Amino acid sequence: MRPVSKTVAGSARRAAAVMIRPAEPADFEAVGRLTVAAYRADGQLNEATGDYAENLANVAGRASQGTTLVAVDAAGDIVGGVLFALPGSSYAQLARPGEAEFRMLAVSPSAQGQGVGAALVGACRDLAVRVGASAIIISTRDFAQVPQRLYARLGFVRVPERDWSMQPGVNLLALRLDLTSP
Repeated sequence: MRPVSKTVAGSARRAAAVMIRPAEPADFEAVGRLTVAAYRADGQLNEATGDYAENLANVAGRASQGTTLVAVDAAGDIVGGVLFALPGSSYAQLARPGEAEFRMLAVSPSAQGQGVGAALVGACRDLAVRVGASAIIISTRDFAQVPQRLYARLGFVRVPERDWSMQPGVNLLALRLDLTSP
């Protein structure tokens, strides 16, 4: 995947210009720290999630299971990251044949509200189209209202029959974006 420079609309007050590109091994530590910080700021890390922070921080461990993308701002700082995976990967928990999945979407707390998440989702959508996927499926925590609004705005719809729980107290909603519709 070649780097893509995107200017993304943010809030009425700000817009961010970010470049989305595949992560390099030198990026992994920064992506891990950013992902843990974003999940912690959103209240998604607590006693119920156990050692999930370690999993979020282990970017090197998941890099072979899909494509890790990063959002880089004009100053060269990594401000977001996401893992794109296909069925059969240990990180594709919901994807069925013909679908793609993304996981662990995170935007630095200091860059949230600037369109970075939408740019990362757009890059995942573009990658899914390139690999011939008919849809993208994702999971989000049941209480995570900001991501749910983002995904709804981008055309994702709930697929309640595919909701699941990784462990008691951690309820995940399934959302799907059909890529075959105009």
